[in-house]
Amino acid sequence: MKGLNLKRRNHFEVLFILDGLDECRLPLKFEDNETWSDISSPASLDVLLTNLIKGNLLPSALIWITTRPAAASKIPPDCIDRLTEIRGFNDAQKEEYFRKRFTDENQAKEIIDHVKNSKSLFIMCHIPVFCWISATVLENILEEKRNNDLKNDQADEALKTLQESNTEDTPKTLTQMYTHFLRFQMLQSRRKYDGEYTPDVSWDKNATLSLGKLAFQQLERNNVIFYDTDLEVCGIDVYKASVYSGMCTQIFKEETGIILGTVYCFVHLSIQEFIAALYAHLFLDINKKIVFVQDYTEQEIKNETMIDLLKAAVDKALESDNGHLDLFLRFLLGLSLQSNRLLLRGLLTQQNGIDQSKKKIVQYIKQKLEDNLSPERSINLFYCLNELNDQTLVKEIQTHLSKGSLSSADLSPAQWSALAFVLLTSEEELEEFELQKFKKSDECLIRLSAVIKTSKRAL
Repeated sequence: MKGLNLKRRNHFEVLFILDGLDECRLPLKFEDNETWSDISSPASLDVLLTNLIKGNLLPSALIWITTRPAAASKIPPDCIDRLTEIRGFNDAQKEEYFRKRFTDENQAKEIIDHVKNSKSLFIMCHIPVFCWISATVLENILEEKRNNDLKNDQADEALKTLQESNTEDTPKTLTQMYTHFLRFQMLQSRRKYDGEYTPDVSWDKNATLSLGKLAFQQLERNNVIFYDTDLEVCGIDVYKASVYSGMCTQIFKEETGIILGTVYCFVHLSIQEFIAALYAHLFLDINKKIVFVQDYTEQEIKNETMIDLLKAAVDKALESDNGHLDLFLRFLLGLSLQSNRLLLRGLLTQQNGIDQSKKKIVQYIKQKLEDNLSPERSINLFYCLNELNDQTLVKEIQTHLSKGSLSSADLSPAQWSALAFVLLTSEEELEEFELQKFKKSDECLIRLSAVIKTSKRAL
């Protein structure tokens, strides 16, 4: 700041661009930090930043901040003049992405049709990187299916069964999509580095555990950028870290900057969330303990089960104010299904009683939906039920809608949330939302706020 001679700020305007504020790992103690207005005196970076944002330091300066919601929520509202949410692709742009990615018109149409058949997948495609993941997975699956058709007459029955089990279920949920993505990346890595050409993955469980521990611990702390010390804590040799980024170039990467030096990150936060969820299941498989509680007294030592993990994860995610564990929870629940664990055979164990665990967690989630949850957390629980292939509440509301009986119905909290979910995931984009069709109350307004935000016009 001294070099900029900012004391002469009357002669020019200063613009600070704080790109990725959430990645700096500063506490941002707006209430506790001392007031600081002297630009010529040294202070900690946290003190300087909070006072700059509050306008105590260089009050005439302009500030442009990009950040994820976790850090944005720490900034006092009276310090914000304009808030812009980056929404990603609209529906037309989603289709445009796939048509540009695949020059074969028939292939592009086949992939677009598949993604649109699953509303949750199509909604996620507003994130460009998810379009890329979906394109990668579906392209590989369709290619494998074509190859299998050609080889069917030549392959022996055992190999044929293995090939069909890997490709017969085209992904319909988020967990299935990311599970296939991880499998393809591992297969590609084995072919490139080890010369392995097998229909199934040979997993490096130790490497997956180390990477998963890093993903989970840093997700809990809301961190998306990692340093050497973070890797060392998880048992990853920093000198071998490049091996991870080299073997898994589409999952984990290493970058070198001028100021921060070498840093590490997952290619996208959603990949970190998936790997973290996978780690939670691996931890349970190996230790018979849930990953959220690791300090046990002798009296508390007992073998914990799948349902213990799933319930604890639901509770943990609902405690979050900003929803930073929402996607993690969807992946965790999805990975509890036998069909998804089968894709990860050799890594996750094929447990007994999984069907019973599914029934119990579905019931537990429905009980939680009757609580006074925020609209965002409630809607995420419906996405969780979707990962578990349970549509009972949604079908109940769809019946009400088809009969036109909702305007006067006294809905339970779970039914209000189901209504919001049905409207958000309807086939048609919400150009106009007629709120007046529904029972007029404060609860109605609160419960349907997410729908109002999404629609272009509300009546």
